[in-house]
Amino acid sequence: QVQLVESGGGLVQVGGSLRLSCAGSGPTFSIYTMGWFRQAPGKERELVASISRSGGSTYADSVKGRFTISRDNAKTTVYLQMNSLKPEDAAVYYCAAGPWNTIVVRHEGDYWGQGTQVTVSS
Repeated sequence: QVQLVESGGGLVQVGGSLRLSCAGSGPTFSIYTMGWFRQAPGKERELVASISRSGGSTYADSVKGRFTISRDNAKTTVYLQMNSLKPEDAAVYYCAAGPWNTIVVRHEGDYWGQGTQVTVSS
C-alpha cells in the first residue's frame, strides 16, 4: 500500500516555473514506477512523465525539453520540475504509482494522489 500526497501547484505566469512534489509513504515506494499525469477541464487525462525504479524516464512530446521528472527513494518523493510553462500546461496534476506496464503502457496507476492545481496566466 502506498499513499501519495502532491504539493507545489499554484498560479504562475507564462514562461515561469514550478516544481511539483509527490511524497509517498509505505515501505514499497522504491519498487514502483512513478508517473505524473494531468487533466484539464473537458480533456482526457494525460501521462506527462514517468520514472522507473531505476531512474529511466519518459515524457509526453508536449513537455519534452521543458519538464524534468526525478525521484529520491530515500525521501520517498518524486518531483516534476516544470519550466517555460504555457497556458496549455494548466491542469490538475496527479502523481501515481504502479508497475512500469501500468504507468507507461496502460497510462493507469495502482495508487493515486489527490492532485494539485497548476494555473498558468498569460
